[in-house]
Amino acid sequence: MLVEGNYAEVETSEEAFWARLLKVEWLGQTFASLCWIASVFFYGLSAPGDWLQLLAASGWFVANLAAVIPQDKESAS
Repeated sequence: MLVEGNYAEVETSEEAFWARLLKVEWLGQTFASLCWIASVFFYGLSAPGDWLQLLAASGWFVANLAAVIPQDKESAS
């Protein structure tokens, strides 16, 4: 039995998280960024440009992760 009314908000937040995580756009972007990271290691890190490629791909991946992390309502205000 639920005493608090916060359960619906938590469930909604969790559902929203999974909805964002399973979007085709997010999955495609994340897969592409991981492939880019893997390709840098596959071809090797032999020049400064390779390190820049790795940095860009890693930044893209981190941005994708940040996009699905639930935002705290209190920090938004």
